[in-house]
Amino acid sequence: MTKSALPETAMVLAAGLGKRMRPLTDHRPKPLVEVAGKPLIDYTLDRFAAAGVRRAVVNVHYFADMMEAHLAERTAPEITISDERGLLLETGGGLKKAAPLLGDAPIFCSNTDAILLDDGAGEACANLAAQWREDDMDALLLLVSPEQASGYEGKGDFDMGDDARIAFRSGESASYIYTGLQILSPRLLEGAPEGPFSTRLLWDKALAEGRLYGAVHDGFWMHVGDPEGLKLAEARLAARKGA
Repeated sequence: MTKSALPETAMVLAAGLGKRMRPLTDHRPKPLVEVAGKPLIDYTLDRFAAAGVRRAVVNVHYFADMMEAHLAERTAPEITISDERGLLLETGGGLKKAAPLLGDAPIFCSNTDAILLDDGAGEACANLAAQWREDDMDALLLLVSPEQASGYEGKGDFDMGDDARIAFRSGESASYIYTGLQILSPRLLEGAPEGPFSTRLLWDKALAEGRLYGAVHDGFWMHVGDPEGLKLAEARLAARKGA
């Protein structure tokens, strides 16, 4: 994969229970919660389609039938389902189960509980792909500063060195938040355990080998993980529409 090429396959992590979004998720999965009239997952899939991603593997568990019915209505990107009805596998376990569907080339991977705004900062997928270097990286995470975020009350996730390598927060706070969008090399899944585990296990592996990097998104990031985050996101989108 050349430095400028975009991955043509994406993994969309959509199997979670959405407990913090209750009561909105009592009768539907969180990826189908609407933000300004559009389901969360469609913000992710529309971005991938516009970026040239041909195929998205979507894992399903909670209200899986509802998810599949919604996804069947889409024409781009092409959707492949990774079925986790039997056991919720968490983020890393979901990637491991889907590995046979993902191919051997680097992939995009995204959560569905956030919306990225480019706002003249360059399209997020293209920016990530432009900074991807397969010879040096196993994971490239899109990050944002706390000042460019809403719906987030944490203390940051990662610190970044001058060489763009990143490390997990070591002090009271960190300079960057993980947006939920990344490029991963499938080789990270080699030797990964079966069953539920977090993507953190894969990042730890990349970090130990000096192959965990970050790219900073200069646009705004809206975390839509709970009803308050949803309210803030809708307010910002309404303001942009009226500007």
